[in-house]
Amino acid sequence: MDAMTDSKKPKPAASKSENGRSEKSNNTRWVAAGAAMGIGSAALVAALLYTNREKRDGEPVVKHEGPQPESD
Repeated sequence: MDAMTDSKKPKPAASKSENGRSEKSNNTRWVAAGAAMGIGSAALVAALLYTNREKRDGEPVVKHEGPQPESD
């Protein structure tokens, strides 16, 4: 039989990723990053919808050129 019995074997440590953080912490970071990407993309879509909704001279504002610098 093995020199170490089952009761004396060291228990495996909590699962650690390469940088030493636990897997739960790593998963939390991925969830937070995914939520941030979703919020950011929704904000971008809302801004584009708002910009295209505003009309000036019968065309969406996004089609107009921006303000031009004054030439002296």
